[in-house]
Amino acid sequence: MAASAGHLRPGRYLALFALIVIVLYALVFLTGNHKPTPKLGIDLQGGTRVTLTARTPDGGQPTRESLNQARQIIERRVNGIGVSGTEVLLDGTNVVITVPGEQGDQAKNLGKTAKLGFRKVVANATQPVVPPQTAPPATTPPTSGAPKSSTPPPSGAPSATSGAPSTKNGGGGAPGAALAQQQTTTPAAPSSSTTPPASTPAPAPSDGSVDAQTAQEIQAAKAVRQNPQLIGADGQPNQELVAKAMASLTCAPNAKDPLEGNDDPKLPLVACGDHDTYKYLLEPEFLPGTEIADSTSGYDQQRGQWVVNLSFKSDGTKTWADFTSKNQGQQAAFVLDTQVVSAPNIQVAILDGNTQITGKFTQSEAKDLSDILKYGSLPLSFSSSDATTVSATLGLASLQAGLIAGGIGLLVVFVYCLFYYRLLGVLTILSLALSGALVFAVLILLGRWIGYTLDLAGIAGLIIAIGITADSFVIYFERLKDEIREGRTFRSAVPRGWVRARRTILASDGVSFLAAAILYVIAVGDVQGFAFTLGMSTVLDLVVVYLVTHPLVAMVSTSKNEFLSNPRHLGLGAVQQVGSQRKKSTSVGRANVKEA
Repeated sequence: MAASAGHLRPGRYLALFALIVIVLYALVFLTGNHKPTPKLGIDLQGGTRVTLTARTPDGGQPTRESLNQARQIIERRVNGIGVSGTEVLLDGTNVVITVPGEQGDQAKNLGKTAKLGFRKVVANATQPVVPPQTAPPATTPPTSGAPKSSTPPPSGAPSATSGAPSTKNGGGGAPGAALAQQQTTTPAAPSSSTTPPASTPAPAPSDGSVDAQTAQEIQAAKAVRQNPQLIGADGQPNQELVAKAMASLTCAPNAKDPLEGNDDPKLPLVACGDHDTYKYLLEPEFLPGTEIADSTSGYDQQRGQWVVNLSFKSDGTKTWADFTSKNQGQQAAFVLDTQVVSAPNIQVAILDGNTQITGKFTQSEAKDLSDILKYGSLPLSFSSSDATTVSATLGLASLQAGLIAGGIGLLVVFVYCLFYYRLLGVLTILSLALSGALVFAVLILLGRWIGYTLDLAGIAGLIIAIGITADSFVIYFERLKDEIREGRTFRSAVPRGWVRARRTILASDGVSFLAAAILYVIAVGDVQGFAFTLGMSTVLDLVVVYLVTHPLVAMVSTSKNEFLSNPRHLGLGAVQQVGSQRKKSTSVGRANVKEA
């Protein structure tokens, strides 16, 4: 800044501020949806809050690293599906997803584990499966079971193939033999080698992440449906163990699988088929879903259904090419969270890694699956999502009360400034109004550009920032009084007072901004919103003080209008009298010294 008011050229600073305001409001009204309103948070406009509780197979406490990784993946899913204004926070072992507005339905699928793996199909059967001990004699046709290999599969079976032309066989047909029918003719192995190990009760959870009963259910299901002896060394299924495993499995549409997200990819698996009545015996996973590079959904005109298209990373492409080359005519199951979503026949080797998951998908189901696979599978499984609708009534009532309190506070500040500073108080009110206009435009644009949503905590930060802005004016005006008290005129006091006041203003705003920045980094949720608006308003305070308040005061000090430049009308009359007396006393003292 210049050392004198004459060198300041305040008109340039005011013109620069006017240009900034014009540009901001041009962006507000000419871009986006043209609505001059900021985006509101869930507490002001209502919305949905989804709470996901992490669980582990043994009931132990999930690691902080896995919880953070799950939170980051869910955030990527949020960004990928375009749900704006959503917050994903950790609350102990819970992941809390907060969605403002009417987009809550999209958030309910965000916590899906999406643990995709590729396994080879050993055998399949239609449900229900009759255990060996209740099966009819070999000479009697079985009452239930899978169709023979020459019989077409049920209409609900997934369609063929992965990245290859469709075949006549459905996903549930050969090469897996009709397991239930084989059970009536194949003798059971000795009980000493075929009896599955007894399930061991899981220890009680250490942190409440999953109750003891759920942990025991996971262990019991794993002992039966992931028994290493389900498939013998010769690659053939152990009929007795497989029948028991399939009999223990319920494939109802809404049945909850305790192994969802907790299955061991290194062990065989007995699983349900999605959208059909098939149960599958699967080999250990040969290709994990983490090898997926990209995923898209689309409508297949040839099959007349919605599909999910996958492409693999380099290692995944090689593994998939090797498998499809060696297993032509066999089935590969695409297993998502322990459910077989598709089990097509491999007709040709797929060397480029471009693969297609088919099934009875709706358009939304195909898109949801594609988005979930694209943005990564969660490292933890979560209990079923509980979505709670949050009403905006309480938030709006709190907002109304806060605005009333803030309005009363501003009114008191205005009255005080007018009484104590008079015309300088008018400049304070004008500067606060311009600062508010600047903040309002920035909030609208941030809502459009980065999805920032204004909530009650953010409004609290804005109200506190008003005090910081007013404090900057007080520092400047009090420094002017100090200069006039020393005997200077108002015109000469302005540049000298500004040089000294701006150091204090910078130090004060610097401390406030640093505190807001630290709070934003270490805090979460609503506290972050408070810190963000506080820091942003502090920066804008400097813009207003430098480009508006000081230039206006400088213009008044150089004005030829006696009313504007009169110190009495500026609340400086009393200090001017003190300065005149001090100046007079100093002059008399110097005269006496000179005479002596």
